[in-house]
Amino acid sequence: MAILVLIPARLGSTRLPSKALADIAGKPMVVRVAERAQSAQIGRVVVATDAEAIRDAVTEAGFEAVMTSSEHQSGSDRIFEALTLVDPDKSAETIVNVQGDLPTIEPEAIRQVLAPFEDPRCDVATLAVEITEDAERTNPNVVKLVGSPIGPTRMRALYFTRATAPWGEGPHYHHVGLYAYRRPSLERFVSLSPSVLERREKLEQLRTLEDGMRIDAEIVDAVPLGVDAPGDLERARQMYGV
Repeated sequence: MAILVLIPARLGSTRLPSKALADIAGKPMVVRVAERAQSAQIGRVVVATDAEAIRDAVTEAGFEAVMTSSEHQSGSDRIFEALTLVDPDKSAETIVNVQGDLPTIEPEAIRQVLAPFEDPRCDVATLAVEITEDAERTNPNVVKLVGSPIGPTRMRALYFTRATAPWGEGPHYHHVGLYAYRRPSLERFVSLSPSVLERREKLEQLRTLEDGMRIDAEIVDAVPLGVDAPGDLERARQMYGV
């Protein structure tokens, strides 16, 4: 299957302005993400952005970038526009959405997100990690995936929530916001209006479930560091040995 890796990156950020261009060991963060995506060796890598400064930084580093609208409300909308621009012939069957603020994500994790597509009934694939710290179970910033096991390392997603769920004894899972879409599923997703539960939980993946599409999650070992605040950026720099 032909795979296209798209990295949405915008300049605006409330908690960490211009974070896509933040320096990590001599390179902008978005370039570090592109390097990780390229190292996964699963397909063409393109950064989708609304800022010329990001486009220029990406192309100067030798990667491909495409300009998209500044009006998009979500990364999914941005990657869909990018898809129509860079692949008008529809040769890509699978689209992998790698967030532009994951500079330490392991290339293996990017490869693993494709594993659920072994089942043709899966519309969208993602990742989850078992929670080991009690504080994360009650932290609303840690999105939990509630799912039904369908294999030793795989679950079918039933719900996503910021609450502590499910109730009772057993593991909880931290959802990792990395997605792989079958092309028709992404086309279907962006045609839908925001759903009731999506608006309530502020989690766009619930739009997929509420529409009846199937999301399967591969269980991996570690949550990649998402850079949302200055402290996260310092941790990322330390992980690069700076």
